[in-house]
Amino acid sequence: MSNPETDTFDLQSIYDESIEPEPESRRVRLRRAIDLNVLAPARVAADDWRALLGGAILGLFVLMGTVGVVLVDKPTSGDAPVLAGPFEELAYPLGTDVFGQPIHSQLIHATPGIFKMIFAGAVVSVGFAAIVGVVSGFKHGDRIDTVLMTLTDVVITIPGLPLIIVITAIFQPENPYLVGIFLGIDNWPGLARTVRSQVLSIREESYVEASEIMGIPLSSILRRDILSQLMPYVMINGALTSRRIIFESVGLYFLGILPFTTFNWGVMMNLAYEGNALTRPDMIHWMVFPMLCIFLLSFSLVLLSQGLDSLFNVRLRARHANTTKKDASRASQSD
Repeated sequence: MSNPETDTFDLQSIYDESIEPEPESRRVRLRRAIDLNVLAPARVAADDWRALLGGAILGLFVLMGTVGVVLVDKPTSGDAPVLAGPFEELAYPLGTDVFGQPIHSQLIHATPGIFKMIFAGAVVSVGFAAIVGVVSGFKHGDRIDTVLMTLTDVVITIPGLPLIIVITAIFQPENPYLVGIFLGIDNWPGLARTVRSQVLSIREESYVEASEIMGIPLSSILRRDILSQLMPYVMINGALTSRRIIFESVGLYFLGILPFTTFNWGVMMNLAYEGNALTRPDMIHWMVFPMLCIFLLSFSLVLLSQGLDSLFNVRLRARHANTTKKDASRASQSD
């Protein structure tokens, strides 16, 4: 015989289990997302001096390329005395060149072009390497993998610098974005092979195999299970690739291979070298300050790449996100 009390209890438990838990309020979800994706990384970066120093130096150059070009007039010949020394006049604190152009104005107005080349070169090299490496690694053993890796090996065997010199000599690119794209052509094969090896190991993880068994689309698996694991590595390599783009672009401008159509630190160094700045103490500042900018910007990218290693550490972010979990729970109770 059935027991009414037991039957009532069973029915009540089934009813209770069928009721879905009350969803979190929009404010709690927004607060949790901000804490995990914004505040927690900021706390991790605040504990890493490399991320702080690299970000501060990079931020200074960003201000130079955005606010500085608005506040400082574009330099023209005869704006100031010829070959004025640095730190002598407030109007031109870094001195002037043989054309009477302030050095600091040239450095500031050359910064946007540098960032355009960095952006285009990093997007092309890192983006193409990530796509080739992920697809090739996930399709290991297929014809797609063979074709992509054959293409990668062919590009690796081509000497990078001669290839870039020939391409730039033929097309004579004047747009900084186009220069960056050309410079990114020879930077992707090595990263693509490294990404492929990472994907081969991630592909064997149980959660990836479970996604395949469940019939989840390949695009979703690549985006959610593969790329999410590779993003820290790709971002760090993106910072290092940007450093290479700086050296290559400045070097080509310094050698006179790229056309002198815009302000560039390499152009300044070329003109200073042609004017015998290395043998004339009164002109050495014309050569030194562009070199200092190149060093500081590349140094900031190295520090930032090292800081990103801890910034993308999931355990560190989770630990720093715990500080606001109590606040989120209080907010949910108040709602």
